[in-house]
Amino acid sequence: MKENQLVVFRLGEEEYGMDILGVKEIIRYQKTVKVPDSPDFIEGIINYRDSVVPIMDLNKRFRLTGKGLSDTTRVIIVNMGGKQVGLMVDQVEEVLRINESSIEATPEVVAGVDRQYIRGIGKLEGRLIIILDVERVLTEGEKQELQQIQ
Repeated sequence: MKENQLVVFRLGEEEYGMDILGVKEIIRYQKTVKVPDSPDFIEGIINYRDSVVPIMDLNKRFRLTGKGLSDTTRVIIVNMGGKQVGLMVDQVEEVLRINESSIEATPEVVAGVDRQYIRGIGKLEGRLIIILDVERVLTEGEKQELQQIQ
């Protein structure tokens, strides 16, 4: 039986997960430099290991309220379309393994065009974990905008 290893994090009260193979590193939030005329969900840029990395606030990207900046705010560094991007989340919970059989397809009521980034819903011990497809979090147009920031 195939297992998925996920990094589980919180946005507000909800739990989300992403494949650990797509995660480069998890770091504490650091103050960003704002970039003029960038999309509203781009928090800014940081210097990460001598590279300019845009930081995307996933709460803003998904139009969620979240809990704002706190001591638990983390940035998950991922590769998105061959570029490094930081995903700002409220809190990183854990790394866990979940069997493929415990992941259900995204329900039709949620699976609209703008929800293409949801790979499925993981069910684990009474928990529901929304599993993201990191490569689909941004539209092609948004990816091009992000390229201009780097």
